Amino acid sequence: MTQQAPRTFADWLAHIEQLHPQNIEMGLARIAHVQQRLGIRFDCPLITVGGTNGKGSTCAMLEAILRAAGYRTGLYTSPHFHHFNERCRIDGVPVSEDALVRQFEAVEAARGETQLTFFEFTTLAILGLLAEARLDAVILEVGLGGRLDAVNIFDADVAVVTNVDIDHVDFLGGTREAIGYEKACIYRGGRPAICGDVSPPQTLLQHAQTIGADLWLTGRDFHAELHGTDWNYAGRRLRFDALQPPGMPGVCQTHNASVALAALEAVRERLPLTEQAVRTGLAQAFMPGRFQILPGKPVAVLDVAHNPHAAAVLAANLKAMPCTGKTWAVFGAMQDKDIDGVIATMKARVQQWCVTDLPLPRAATAQQIAARLRAAGVADIRCFASPAEAYAYAFGSADENDRIAAFGSFWVVAGVTTAK
Repeated sequence: MTQQAPRTFADWLAHIEQLHPQNIEMGLARIAHVQQRLGIRFDCPLITVGGTNGKGSTCAMLEAILRAAGYRTGLYTSPHFHHFNERCRIDGVPVSEDALVRQFEAVEAARGETQLTFFEFTTLAILGLLAEARLDAVILEVGLGGRLDAVNIFDADVAVVTNVDIDHVDFLGGTREAIGYEKACIYRGGRPAICGDVSPPQTLLQHAQTIGADLWLTGRDFHAELHGTDWNYAGRRLRFDALQPPGMPGVCQTHNASVALAALEAVRERLPLTEQAVRTGLAQAFMPGRFQILPGKPVAVLDVAHNPHAAAVLAANLKAMPCTGKTWAVFGAMQDKDIDGVIATMKARVQQWCVTDLPLPRAATAQQIAARLRAAGVADIRCFASPAEAYAYAFGSADENDRIAAFGSFWVVAGVTTAK
């Protein structure tokens, strides 16, 4: 401990942030060492969810379906939008700051001289909280990659890779094959390994085969059959017909729902489900910032699309969404993202760009993004110091029949929703 121990929740977060000189240091040895000292273990089915995009939506559907079936659930996702305790939900409710402080104290006492990053330290605290809660099922979202991500210290009963695309190249590599291997390392031998990628990298397939995982592939072992506005889920043994579209809007959400249902089918002997729980859960599932449509006019859409793959989904969703006016973009991103790729994907859908600074040193400045836009042939650009200012300008300037798409970093969505 420091000479003066942290007291408040804010004190603890500030303390944890300064423990390690780096925001990210890949590797499992440090966190596994402290986890063993803490004795954290799970006596209920554990589902891990990795992938480039769609993780949050899939986690939300898993949680909602299980809760509709009457199970006590724990969910860990990251990052958060407004408050840190949004990262951990028990029975759908964010955990309290007091409960987190108690776990922070336990991690601090157990780590000794072991240096932990902010993510490692807080992950251990949340895992400790979930482990003591006597839950029926725990869902953990993989934060970065898979092989060396903090949640991979546990052997999941079923592991999901939603899809594989290019992101976090400094840590995971610059090809789908390299990234596919990193993500496939959440799979375990002899256990269900769900893959929602329609064209999975060979490295993912090979790793699953090498370790003897029970690989479930979309299109082979499970799939969604679309019939007008309804759809069917067809798995290895389970089938649900005439399902309504998921409550979460977007062209990809039916596919995400099929991935979630495959994971639940794979663990059905321990967590039996009724068809009504599936229907109710899919209707009630929600995760902010995933093609989230705000009420009122002009229509505003919030999306954490921060790489070309996610931007392509956002562009498809906007194309499918009727709009007689212009589309305004409120956009900000980190410097290490493929900003040019996002712009190339989105520029045909956007007529007015409002680009913004973000309150992080590693964020691209509004001026830097504007330069990328001009290089891509975009002329209608305005720069702002914050997402709130960018959104306020767009909202005040847009006509009633226009729409606003606020997307990119989580900080964009957080900034807009704080202002509203």
